Amino acid sequence: MRRKGLVCGIVGAMAWLSACSPVPDGILSQKDMQAVLTDMQIAEGIISSDNETYKDDAQKLALYESVFRKHHITRAEYDSSLMWYARNLDIYMRVYNMVSDDIRNRIDNLGDVQRIDTEVNNNDSVDIWPRRPYLTFTPKAPFNGTTFDLKPKQPYPPGSSFVLSMHIWGINPSMKHKPEIRLCVEQNDTTIVINEQIRTDGYHEMMLKSLPTKRVKRVYGYIRLDNNDMNYYKIYTDSIRLMRYNFKSVGFKKSDKK
Repeated sequence: MRRKGLVCGIVGAMAWLSACSPVPDGILSQKDMQAVLTDMQIAEGIISSDNETYKDDAQKLALYESVFRKHHITRAEYDSSLMWYARNLDIYMRVYNMVSDDIRNRIDNLGDVQRIDTEVNNNDSVDIWPRRPYLTFTPKAPFNGTTFDLKPKQPYPPGSSFVLSMHIWGINPSMKHKPEIRLCVEQNDTTIVINEQIRTDGYHEMMLKSLPTKRVKRVYGYIRLDNNDMNYYKIYTDSIRLMRYNFKSVGFKKSDKK
């Protein structure tokens, strides 16, 4: 009788966990998505470091397909899962952080590789962009974009301004979708969000000013392009920066004219 009760309890617990899962049926679980994205990141690194071998799309797609075979999924399952996670940014960032931790741990396990975490002085105006300063959008990429999620050990000062800037070229006026940028600031129970589309080539920047009464605990967002649009060749982005400025340090200077 006790065994029957134990089995029922286990089944009930599994049903409860399934019901509470934020990922719907047909979408890769967070654990599975993390494993796939980790291998996709490694595949991207292999392609970036060996342009001669992977100079054409066929070789690149073959490498991606090997990842899908390893995880027993199809490209369609991966694409649909990626689109769902892209629409649920908080969950995607949670998974992406797991991917970053996994890759960082793998690097550390290689040997005497030291990771240095630099403390940022809150009195400084600094570039806090955490990823590589360039990005390429291609129609056949597994994920067109990047996310960022900054949680400083010591919150940034109240009233800090954040300016996300970049140079971009390759935008086709006939494109149905344009690159999208989201910049978010979390201050205790308040979250400020701004969204923009990049419609033309050249220099682009967006600014978000935090509230002057609360410290900034988190800065996060993304740069991405909808993969449904195939009406372009490549879009290049470089010199990506995320500058943090102290309160009142950004703005127009007073004119000396009277």
